[in-house]
Amino acid sequence: MTEWDGNSHEVTLLTRAGCGACVGAWAELVAVCAEFAVTPTQLDVDDVAASQPDLRAEFGDRLPVVLLDGREHSYWDVDVERLRADLRK
Repeated sequence: MTEWDGNSHEVTLLTRAGCGACVGAWAELVAVCAEFAVTPTQLDVDDVAASQPDLRAEFGDRLPVVLLDGREHSYWDVDVERLRADLRK
């Protein structure tokens, strides 16, 4: 387990219903975030299309996408080592 230094980050996984890769990415993301006492959120780009159309337009063709503090961190896969390093900051 990684030692958490008290910094707080927002981690969001952009997903879509029926996305098998999204399910695996979510499990991996939850495990990594738990090491840093961060609770990730999940957002279906199709569910929020009416209120946030830019999400689906920008990320909809390369899901799952990990956002760290509102910025794209990785897509298709969770870059676990990079995420750990960035959560330490």
